[in-house]
Amino acid sequence: MNKIVFLILLSTTSVIYAQNMRVRDYGIEIGVLKTGALNAITDVDGVKVGHTTLIEGNSIRTGVTAILPHSGNIFQQKVPAAIYLGNGFGKLAGYSQVKELGNIETPIILTNTLGVPAASDALITYTLDHSDNSDVRSVNSIVGETNDGWLNDIRGRHVKEQHVLDAIKNAKGGTVEEGNVGAGTGTICFNYKGGIGTSSRRIPKSYGGYTVGVLVQTNFGGIFELNGVPIAKELDNYPRQYTYDVDGSCMIVVLTDAPLSSRNLERMAKRAMMGLAKTGGIASNGSGDYVIAASTAKENLIPYTSESRYKETKELRNGAVTPLFLATIEATEEAILNSLFAAKTMKGRDGHEIEALPIVKALEVMKKYRALKTTKE
Repeated sequence: MNKIVFLILLSTTSVIYAQNMRVRDYGIEIGVLKTGALNAITDVDGVKVGHTTLIEGNSIRTGVTAILPHSGNIFQQKVPAAIYLGNGFGKLAGYSQVKELGNIETPIILTNTLGVPAASDALITYTLDHSDNSDVRSVNSIVGETNDGWLNDIRGRHVKEQHVLDAIKNAKGGTVEEGNVGAGTGTICFNYKGGIGTSSRRIPKSYGGYTVGVLVQTNFGGIFELNGVPIAKELDNYPRQYTYDVDGSCMIVVLTDAPLSSRNLERMAKRAMMGLAKTGGIASNGSGDYVIAASTAKENLIPYTSESRYKETKELRNGAVTPLFLATIEATEEAILNSLFAAKTMKGRDGHEIEALPIVKALEVMKKYRALKTTKE
């Protein structure tokens, strides 16, 4: 990007915001691995994402995001999975059974903290309503959350069962909406407006050609960095009290078509926290930072019932998972950044207002550090 083009970019702020440009559209490339075609969690074959966004009056700013690992009956064809606790100040439902059995049997739902019970009820309804599940007597619903109570009337508990069912029903492949949508409607990240973000990575064919997709719900604090550039320091926007200004949470969902056991999925999940750290997140005392990781590999789906007492699987050796670790780190970092770049300034409960990331100012800092790929000196 030469100086003339950069000046034009600075003078078209309103157009930039209207276009919902993502971090790569500004010449900021994260990592070294290639993205999938959509650079989204839906690059993993069969994965679908749906949102229900609740914006009403002056105080309701919340919603639901549903992630479906595959389009079939997830209870009857469970996915190998793991959940990693980066910092456990949160209310994620369903953790203990995933830890014990190593699989997930429902869609993954993200919402606000006090919406978890309603979301769990909805997943139970969704599962029991499947005609193939007429004998089911137990459902381990997976629901993650962050607290959107600064912008949203969280005590009103506006997320209802139908909102969750609608998000599941609306789930689709293809492009994923980011920013102030679904579970990211009322969230805050690095003192800017946070939201939903997604990204993906493709492993080179020589290492298996697998895809890793990540979706995040960003609502956490720290010292913001953009591809290694100290934006928070340069813009003088970083925590001073180390209490509420760094607290919050981040939900991270990692899906891959690589054939992995729950053990290696947990190892992948741990690496997602490295991606969070690269953006400046510090997983504060009051932050609930959870990573849900699952494999969608068709050959490893786990049937609810089987005539055989043996389970036959095909999985990568430990020595083959390192590229997946790198893919997880890069996709998590970029998903978080995409959530910030897509989010818009929002006013909510009691007149509280959270401004969007000042993209033009951030680009000026990136220019100063010569960190824009297309910059020509």
